[in-house]
Amino acid sequence: MHHFQSVCFESPLAGPRLIVTGAVHGNEVCGTQAIRRLVAEFERGERRLARGRVTFVPITNPLAYQKGERNGDRNLNRRLRATSEPKDFEDHIANWLCPLLAQHEVLLDLHSFQAQGQPFVMVGPENNDGPLQPFQHAAKELALAKVLGVQRGVDGWLQTYAEGVHRRRAWAVSLAPEVAATVDLDEAYGVGTTETMRALGGWALTLECGQHADPQAPEVAYRAIVNTLLHLGLIEGEAPAVQSMAGLSLVTVQDKAHADDQFVKPWVSFDRVRAGELIGHHHDGRAVYAPHDGAIVFPNPKARAGQEWFYLARDTERFR
Repeated sequence: MHHFQSVCFESPLAGPRLIVTGAVHGNEVCGTQAIRRLVAEFERGERRLARGRVTFVPITNPLAYQKGERNGDRNLNRRLRATSEPKDFEDHIANWLCPLLAQHEVLLDLHSFQAQGQPFVMVGPENNDGPLQPFQHAAKELALAKVLGVQRGVDGWLQTYAEGVHRRRAWAVSLAPEVAATVDLDEAYGVGTTETMRALGGWALTLECGQHADPQAPEVAYRAIVNTLLHLGLIEGEAPAVQSMAGLSLVTVQDKAHADDQFVKPWVSFDRVRAGELIGHHHDGRAVYAPHDGAIVFPNPKARAGQEWFYLARDTERFR
């Protein structure tokens, strides 16, 4: 059985409680590299905590990390919740990770992505009292997002995912029972680390640091951690520069209907599309068109049937 590791540095002076996670997906190692670099700097005395607490989790999913794959037994960043009856390794992680998150108030979750593209940050919803994801710390998230050092922000994740689940349920009715059983129809499947942190009363950002193999991705992750520590006043130094970002709101998710559905070209996250533009074809030849102007996000040509194939987003002025 794999073990779990976190490294905590705490000041005698009260202050914010930050947790930084890497390798939630085992093939996304830029965060791991950046975290280990920061931990070494603290241990050598090159950095000192001025106040508060920072906890580093270099490898959140050790099974997936050992395999060099996205998942261990399943996707840890979906349906993240503690359970009294763990059925897979990710359930055991959740039983360790969720209480650890609850001890903190801010989460920076470091990821990378499969297709080529530029780094971006994902933030939560606007302040609201709705049933899906009530939240009151939108201003804090946005302020931190603007100092991480990336040029693009994205929101709308959980709402878009939940609406996608409703469409998936209607589609699954037409499937054979043994096939339908492999399709996830749980709205909570969209809940990962940041959604869990917000549900616990905290606030959180997901930083997508670049393509998995991009040699600059660990530097993007490292810079973001340092900027977060400075922004929160956990370390002393010059405050990071605030920057305006291009913004997108996710509005649509398109699942693969069949494993042989194919894109018409190798789409990259944030490629612009026009309403009616051809995006791909289903295995039976039916065309898939963009329903509105916007941009493609998270295109995944390797998705299985019933999984997210791509997202579409619209421009937003929220990050200006």
